[in-house]
Amino acid sequence: MDPKAVKSELVLILDYGSQYTHLITRRIRSLSVFSLCISGTSSLKSITDLNPKVVILSGGPHSVHTPDSPSFPAGFVEWAEANGVFVLGVCYGLQLIVQRLGGEVRVGEKQEYGRSEIEVAINSGLFGSKKVGDKQVVWMSHGDEVAKLPDGSRPWRGASRDRWLQLKVRLGGSMGCNTTRSAGWSMENVLDEEIKVIKSTVGTEDHVICALSGGVDSTVAATLVHKAIGDRLHCIFVDNGLLRYKEKERVMETFERDLHLPVTCVDATDQFLSELKGVVDPEKKRKIIGKEFISIFDAFAHDLEQKLGRKPSYLVQGTLYPDVIESCPPPGSGRTHSHTIKSHHNVGGLPKDMKLKLIEPLKLLFKGMSVLIIDLSIFSRRIKVRQLGRILDVPQGFLKRHPFPGPGLAVRVLGDVTTGNALDVLRQVDEIFIQSIKDAGLYDEIWQAFAVFLPVRSVGVQGDQRTHSHVVALRAVTSQDGMTADWYYFEHKFLDDVSRKICNSVRGVNRVVLDITSKPPSTIEWE
Repeated sequence: MDPKAVKSELVLILDYGSQYTHLITRRIRSLSVFSLCISGTSSLKSITDLNPKVVILSGGPHSVHTPDSPSFPAGFVEWAEANGVFVLGVCYGLQLIVQRLGGEVRVGEKQEYGRSEIEVAINSGLFGSKKVGDKQVVWMSHGDEVAKLPDGSRPWRGASRDRWLQLKVRLGGSMGCNTTRSAGWSMENVLDEEIKVIKSTVGTEDHVICALSGGVDSTVAATLVHKAIGDRLHCIFVDNGLLRYKEKERVMETFERDLHLPVTCVDATDQFLSELKGVVDPEKKRKIIGKEFISIFDAFAHDLEQKLGRKPSYLVQGTLYPDVIESCPPPGSGRTHSHTIKSHHNVGGLPKDMKLKLIEPLKLLFKGMSVLIIDLSIFSRRIKVRQLGRILDVPQGFLKRHPFPGPGLAVRVLGDVTTGNALDVLRQVDEIFIQSIKDAGLYDEIWQAFAVFLPVRSVGVQGDQRTHSHVVALRAVTSQDGMTADWYYFEHKFLDDVSRKICNSVRGVNRVVLDITSKPPSTIEWE
């Protein structure tokens, strides 16, 4: 879509490296409002040429007090004021506006992470039906605070301890998100667009390999590519020794019975575990796993070349935007201000000398200067992946599965995964936990649930004897997109029953703990 064709409706996001910038874009797109995201340090001409109606300044990992911290260009405030452009600052964006307009930003006495409650300070259509005094739960992730507003400004929403979160500065205009609409943004459009892109990329003769894990993302990606190029798609399922209880048997059975996709199963347990032996650093684990996956795909491509007389050129992955944004700023995205949280094996963990070119139909498509989001990152990840999957006739059994990390249990066994029987213990514990959730009818209420093997032992008493055994943690979260998450509030009886089952059934475990941390400040996975 040409931004100039809808410039009267354009919402422009200036990105300062926040992990949540894509959420802003997705929320706006979910209202059928056209939006673009560009670097926060773009030139004034780049901004004014797009002639946006609204400009949103994102958050970011920087402090306005840090030398060389990113900022909007000179003349931006004057241009916005002269043209009646509404400007909204979020977190770092707010602090940047306040500082540049003469207010005061200071380092807070303490940091704020996770859920917090704010209160509406003034009536505004921007907040829909919310009125003065109404409260709302929001997610915090910052350490600086606004101590003094610029002259001529007034607070719109305040936190419980008088900390202003969002601010309408002396810039005119009205956001108009309740009335401005752009037609044509539907999941069917996403599907049609992606099929065109895949066909154009692959051509009429090239063959493609797909890394199929059995999760929702890779399954939908594989089905989408198969719809585009047919039998030139060759799927590979790798048993890396880091799978859940009976995962290989269950997944392969479903592949053959329901999906009817060409899938080759490769047992690479020894290869992965030998490379991971003695490795405790989670970033090293992820990079090793990414490297080993690619080496297997290269070998698979070589075997196909012998069979087909033509070597596959592309590798399909079910990469999603949260993977990208946590791993690193992708080339060409303009996201020069973001920090790496962890290297997802399928993004930051990939080797630099890859022979296969990537096709990732479920992640962002970067076009020129701006980041034009035309796929799943503009929607709620789980709901819309399922929606796209239903359009593609992917079985419900796949679509309802909780996310499972590509590195598998390697990031759920803290420390060396080859030590003792850690993997076997974790598989048993995880199976009991997940099956208990299903039996209680809670599976579809939870975004993701799993067990974690901790690198500690605790003293216990079992059978009137002293034990010095393993400790496991249980984690279950609710989320809309995986970028923010809250822990799931189980009933006490459920937790009591699960703890008893684990300690009575899994030899070597004498203590079960529950993770009740939100994201932020933690991530969903422990490593």
